[in-house]
Amino acid sequence: MLWLAGRIAWPLSAAAFFGVLWLGSQALMPVVIREAIDDGLVPGDMDAVLSWSAVLLGLGVVQAVSGTIRRRLNMYNALSVGFRTVQLVVGHANTLGATLERRVDEGELVSVGTSDMNALGHAFDIVGRTAGAVISVVLVSVVLVRQSATLGMMLIVAVPGIVLTMGYTLRPLHRRQSAYRDLQGELTSRLTDVVAGLRVLRGVGGEIPFARSYRERSQRVRAAGARVAGAEALIRAAQVLLPGLLVGTVTWIGARAALDGSVSPGELVAFYAYAAFLVEPLGIFTETADRFARAHVAARRVVTVLRVRPKAAPEHAEGPMNTLATALVDETTGFTVTPGSFHVVVAPSAEGGRLADRLGGYHGAPVRYDGRLLTTLAPDEVRRRILVVDNRPRLFRGPLRASLDPHATADDTAITAALRAAAAEDIVELLPDGLDTDVTADGRHFSGGQRQRLVLARAVLADPDVLIVVDPTSAVDAHTEDVIGRRLRAARAGRTTVLVSSSPLLLDHADQVSFLSGGRVAATGTHRELLAASEDYRLVIQRETGEAPPGPLPSTGLVTRGSGE
Repeated sequence: MLWLAGRIAWPLSAAAFFGVLWLGSQALMPVVIREAIDDGLVPGDMDAVLSWSAVLLGLGVVQAVSGTIRRRLNMYNALSVGFRTVQLVVGHANTLGATLERRVDEGELVSVGTSDMNALGHAFDIVGRTAGAVISVVLVSVVLVRQSATLGMMLIVAVPGIVLTMGYTLRPLHRRQSAYRDLQGELTSRLTDVVAGLRVLRGVGGEIPFARSYRERSQRVRAAGARVAGAEALIRAAQVLLPGLLVGTVTWIGARAALDGSVSPGELVAFYAYAAFLVEPLGIFTETADRFARAHVAARRVVTVLRVRPKAAPEHAEGPMNTLATALVDETTGFTVTPGSFHVVVAPSAEGGRLADRLGGYHGAPVRYDGRLLTTLAPDEVRRRILVVDNRPRLFRGPLRASLDPHATADDTAITAALRAAAAEDIVELLPDGLDTDVTADGRHFSGGQRQRLVLARAVLADPDVLIVVDPTSAVDAHTEDVIGRRLRAARAGRTTVLVSSSPLLLDHADQVSFLSGGRVAATGTHRELLAASEDYRLVIQRETGEAPPGPLPSTGLVTRGSGE
């Protein structure tokens, strides 16, 4: 919060200045009223009444103008802090890359952009009023001490006592708000999950169980919100009661003093006006404590996201790699892919995904490219040469062209060629505006297979030295799958391509197939060679196709690794 305050130091200071003018002018009004009564009305001097009335009018103008400017500045500060928070979190999220999804829940990011930014903004919105409240209370205390030592000392003691009491009532509110914020973030995550997977839920008939689960969680959030509301109701009651008691006490003491003749009629009216005026700054103090308690909860959430650190860059990064690199080797599994080959890996889904992450340099595992460990290379160099596409196809909101070519470096010919390689040209042909058609959030109006093909086209258009794709055709039909395998191999000729898939149609197009079992490469060869020589491989393919495997085929050049190696 200090960093945010430093970014808007001048508008924040200006808001405090006009806040002082706004409440300070109100604090001086009882003084003017007292002088108008004692110097004008009591002796019957109308000139004095008119003079003090003009002063009172001037204070009213100052109050109105300064209040308008203060409100404008407070709104600017609130919006500036809120959107700077979002910019800070989004900028940090961009530096996290793949680390973000593994360590930060989607619901947390959504909550930062909704409730947390508002909570932080509201804390800065009240700064101008708080500064004015502090100065006005000090000013009123000084005036009352000069008029009545008893009233002045009572005010000096009562105001801090009221503030401390209100602060004590805020402690349970702070705890309940923190618990409510945790449940709210969790519920938001569930909501984003159901929006993203609604088609899947409908396909498997899971809407009712998920709705029941969501209803139970939302009721927990509702109950937590009710507890927060209970604490807030207590604070609001104290906010009215305590200043009201102070007003009554000051008025009673002033009335007693007037009966004794120790104060003038003007001073009695001023005492009541001061007591009534103090309700506002005391309420501001309470509201300030409330808003800063909420902002503390929100800031803690934001800092939790900002503390997630990206993968550290090597301290002594080696020089750039050669244009034509040598083999890509994963020392954990013994997997090796030669340059320019179209290589398919058959592995359990979780194991295949981990292999893809290692090959992309997203883990600190020993992987060599061009003979050097990826951990010793600059991350930007690795990202430029090695592209990993996981099995969650995602598109961005906006024109389809921007989603396929985020850097706007490709022409229509290149985009069309990439779409053809992914067998996705028919998708674009059916769109009303072609490549300029707006895509909804995550491309949800496309089917799963269509999104898969469009994301594959985007990866082909990027044209990395090494392209690694996990389950690229799991949501398409057999004919399209065969077309993709044939066209993708042709489009990536001369470039290294690694597919993690157990589809026989893709395996048939592979230059080489690696079979992973037990965390190691168990066999390497062509698809037909592995069918002929590896029983475990045949069983995996049989589960994939649901058919009996073909009979033994001749084996040539097969390399098998296992217990008998």
